[in-house]
Amino acid sequence: QLQLVESGGGLVQPGGSLRLSCTASEFFFKTYAIGWFRQAPGKEREGVLCISSSGDVTNYADSVKGRFTISRDNAKDRVYLQMNSLKPEDTAVYYCAAKRPWCTGVADMDYWGKGTLVTVSS
Repeated sequence: QLQLVESGGGLVQPGGSLRLSCTASEFFFKTYAIGWFRQAPGKEREGVLCISSSGDVTNYADSVKGRFTISRDNAKDRVYLQMNSLKPEDTAVYYCAAKRPWCTGVADMDYWGKGTLVTVSS
């Protein structure tokens, strides 16, 4: 059972930046695709970005293009979501999820973290 833990959420002003981190204590972490998903109040969970075990990136949301990037450091068993130029509409609980070895949609990811709240507000 892969246990994922997110960190890095918080309150940020519009235009600001945050970096989220996803980690798991798992020897085979590098063999998993890791995706970031988010769920805003009253809305369905949606995909943001995903990175495969080989480093290929899938962008699920046009709204984050040019603002968010995903990266992974397999030596540290971490995947990062760098979020720049944040907007109030980015406010959501952000989850990381895993599936071996390719990125898939929200319904098909196998393991989920508990989420970290990102609030963009002045």
